[in-house]
Amino acid sequence: MSILYVGIDLAKNVFAVHGVDEHGKPALVRASVPRGKLHALMASLAPCTIGMEACSGAHHWARLFGALGHSVRLMAPKFVTPYRLSGKRGKTDAADAAAICEALQRPNMRFVPVKSLEQQATLTLHRVRQGFVEQRTALINRVRGLLSEFGIVMPLKASTVRHQAAAALEDLPGWANTAIGDCLSELHRLDERIVQYDRHVAVQARQDARACALMRLHGIGETTATAIVAMVGNGHEFACGRQFAAWLGLVPGQYSSGGKTRLGHITKAGDGYLRSLFVLGARSVLNAAKGRTDVLSGWALALQERRGYWRAVVAIAAKNARMAWAMLARGEGFVMPA
Repeated sequence: MSILYVGIDLAKNVFAVHGVDEHGKPALVRASVPRGKLHALMASLAPCTIGMEACSGAHHWARLFGALGHSVRLMAPKFVTPYRLSGKRGKTDAADAAAICEALQRPNMRFVPVKSLEQQATLTLHRVRQGFVEQRTALINRVRGLLSEFGIVMPLKASTVRHQAAAALEDLPGWANTAIGDCLSELHRLDERIVQYDRHVAVQARQDARACALMRLHGIGETTATAIVAMVGNGHEFACGRQFAAWLGLVPGQYSSGGKTRLGHITKAGDGYLRSLFVLGARSVLNAAKGRTDVLSGWALALQERRGYWRAVVAIAAKNARMAWAMLARGEGFVMPA
């Protein structure tokens, strides 16, 4: 009897596998499969559909299983949770594998695109760069907090903190001078590392035709363009631009009932890093719109006047997301707005 669907609960060393046949009956149930034997187990099966949660290592396993001829689907963990039989079996790896297998068969399930090696390599640049940015922000806040203990209160602006902290360094007593000096030296090192990674991202953007095309849109630069390509590829997993914007969390949540449509705040679903890049790009578009005469700038200024600054920013970000998807999905068929 052939196995049609297999759910795998991923882990570091021990995996749980649950497979069903054409009648939906369990045909392969392994509560504990060592890491070294998982690939051989999947290689022994006839081509089938394998489902996994999108977590650490999921894309690596998806590429391996795809090379064996299997059809691999990745799902967000929050979409699998409702199918776990918590009332009967509780939270176990075997129950998770069964829930993944069940969710895999739902016709309306939404899946995560499997990333290639090149996409994950580009995302590595973004993750490391963002880590350096977060370390720099934390270090600046630490310097501000330490100096406030000596009556030196500084504003939030990073360049002002650098300048005033360096100017006040000689007036600090004893070990405080050493500690703050080391913080400023580390801050300078992080600045250099971030600039270096900005150059890496710029090189990657110039080498990718899709990223170069995306940078033709107002508000999308090298960082945003390479992040989009690395995360969604050609965007074929999305049926339309609005679906891509919804995946980013840039559309309002609905609270509709009784024939009345109520729209709330944006959902902020999906990847927060990519959404923040779209929002930052939208801010630059809106700030520069006053000096432009194109249709998009006129629409943005009118929207700001009617609905306020931040609603206009989110609307521009959502529009950019839709145009970015159209550019990736249609390729040469995409026509830039006038």
